[in-house]
Amino acid sequence: MVPQTPEQLFTPFDEATGLLQGALRSSRMDAFLENAENLVDGGKVRIEDGVPDQATADQVSALYAKMDLASADPETIRKFLQLALLKVMRQDQFQANHQMTPDTLGLLMAALVERLARHQTPQSVLDLAVGVGNLLYTVMNRLKQDLGQPLQGFGIDNDETMLAAASVSAELQKQPVTLLHQDAIQALDVPLVDLVVSDLPVGYYPLDANTTNYRTRAQEGHSYVHHLMIEQATNYLAPGGFGLFLVPSSLFKTKETKGLVEWIQSVAYLQGLVNLPSELFASPQAAKSILLLQRHGADSHQAAKVLLGTFPSFKDQSGFKKFMAEVDQWMATNLTHES
Repeated sequence: MVPQTPEQLFTPFDEATGLLQGALRSSRMDAFLENAENLVDGGKVRIEDGVPDQATADQVSALYAKMDLASADPETIRKFLQLALLKVMRQDQFQANHQMTPDTLGLLMAALVERLARHQTPQSVLDLAVGVGNLLYTVMNRLKQDLGQPLQGFGIDNDETMLAAASVSAELQKQPVTLLHQDAIQALDVPLVDLVVSDLPVGYYPLDANTTNYRTRAQEGHSYVHHLMIEQATNYLAPGGFGLFLVPSSLFKTKETKGLVEWIQSVAYLQGLVNLPSELFASPQAAKSILLLQRHGADSHQAAKVLLGTFPSFKDQSGFKKFMAEVDQWMATNLTHES
């Protein structure tokens, strides 16, 4: 039997979500979670206090029978769940910082991670703003699929609902991941990791008392949460480990830049800052870049030339291939182990 496409899995799953949403009189997200948990439970529809009624439960079961999850690889499952979650976020009108990392950005991050992994094989990966897990699982799937390299994942988020979605997604994909519900700025119960990937929330962190030990905290007023999270993530990087962060393109153009740069230079090497295609963003103010840091230690060293540039438009396939070849060349020249 030919494995089903993400779209073929999405269609019955989405219809079942709609049926459960009506029966439960719930938000789309709650219906999504109920639906996914049923699948984790082998496609058994849970009925509590007569809800959903037997007729609806039978309809949902019939839809599950159309889904061949056993033949689907983790990336296919991730993609169909992503389609379902995009619909959830649209219908439930999620706030900006709770939006999912778009696949275009996740795949770019994964492509860079895959290239880094050829020079330094990671065993573990952390995402401090894991949300529904889409970015973390994109990276984990890419390394397992293309390099045969499994990763132990760790994800942190302070939103219980988002973390619940990340959890059912991990179970359906059979991802080896530990998810923690907490404020990422406070001490984390995770080991040092080889790799960090994170699409950082942007804005101010309101709890000034939690930032007293941070060197990237603002001199006055609230601190930028994305600065604090870059520092926190680097604290949990093993010596020589890499951190890839989706950051505002204006990261080094604010009054807090001096403190951020001084802190980076004291603990890590700023190895790259690559702008993302402008077509991905509604305005220049919303533009993002990928920041590449490497923790001091092991055999890490400052690249002779920092990786700078802008990804070409995805419509320019030859330009994109050329740019990625330049990235490969940069890594071969700058990340080879010094004797």
